[in-house]
Amino acid sequence: MLAKSVLVSLITQAARAHGMGPRGSALICGYTNYHRLLESSLADLKRKEDCLLCPTGLSANMAFITAVGNVGSLLAGGKPSMNERIAIFSDALNHASIIDGIRLAEKQGSVVAFVYKHCDMCHLDALLSKCPMNKRVVVTDSLFSMDGDFAPMIELVKIRKKHGFLLVIDDAHATFVCGKTGGGAAEKFNCESDVDICIGTLSKAAGCHGGFIACSKKWKLLIQSRGRSFIFSTSTPVPVAAAAHAAVSVAKKERWRRIAIWNRVRDFQALTGIPVTSPIISLVVGSEEKALEASRHLLKLGFHITAIRPPTVPPNSCRLRITLSAVHTVDDLRQLTNALSKCVNFQEIKFVCTNSNSKL
Repeated sequence: MLAKSVLVSLITQAARAHGMGPRGSALICGYTNYHRLLESSLADLKRKEDCLLCPTGLSANMAFITAVGNVGSLLAGGKPSMNERIAIFSDALNHASIIDGIRLAEKQGSVVAFVYKHCDMCHLDALLSKCPMNKRVVVTDSLFSMDGDFAPMIELVKIRKKHGFLLVIDDAHATFVCGKTGGGAAEKFNCESDVDICIGTLSKAAGCHGGFIACSKKWKLLIQSRGRSFIFSTSTPVPVAAAAHAAVSVAKKERWRRIAIWNRVRDFQALTGIPVTSPIISLVVGSEEKALEASRHLLKLGFHITAIRPPTVPPNSCRLRITLSAVHTVDDLRQLTNALSKCVNFQEIKFVCTNSNSKL
């Protein structure tokens, strides 16, 4: 309760002093001390040299990838040859904002995209081994939003040492949830120094709004000058930046929140027998009709469990996506699993999982 009162106080103070703040792009008039404090705290959280605040997580991914697309042209002094282009390797189930960013960068003519099978390190290694381009980027979600499984971080680090690529993770769903200080998937798997760039959002565990790119100072300068979705977007409102900065502090100090989340993950596994590995639980039921029917049934019983359908997931892989939080109790889970048992069969349900490591 103390953390909540402090958070509300900081937001109120910022709103009273500045209103919504200067409503312009960050490079013109939308950048304040509040934004700088938030960037510094996120850079520290991610163990990176600096951080660039973006209006959303989507714009953060788009800004970074389009900036990468400019590197080849800048170095070549014009349209690059095939070998001068940058190869981007993307997991097949990466977030739509990564996919759209890559498509846009490809149109610039300086990027060639390669898609590797979901979390398949043998396939990634094979693609890298055959790639003629020297400049390479591997980008992946760290915790996949629709399946709830982790990227194989340790294996990625090993392949990075072999091939020498730039490793980029979208840490949207792991930030504040994983690691002793909430640093995310890289902290969880003890490979922070091996991740070059960490992209994230403040709209998930932080409960605020905005996106960020934790990186080196040089990468920040490049993205500031070449990342169009950053350059031409209105900056984050001052009260939101103040709230997000407070949320970072709370997340670092109050580790009991992460412990509570992971306790609920283990409780759900014990109650259902389903080997869940993260707070994102994806129960594949098949058709749209089945998913919608189950979602409506659960809503009547007081549980807002959204039916995930195409185009977010492939046809006939519609699912119920459950997200656990620190405020859920064991009793909540008992009631939830009882309600779920009325519309799905735990023994027959398909559960998506590729990584069984469930440590903090």
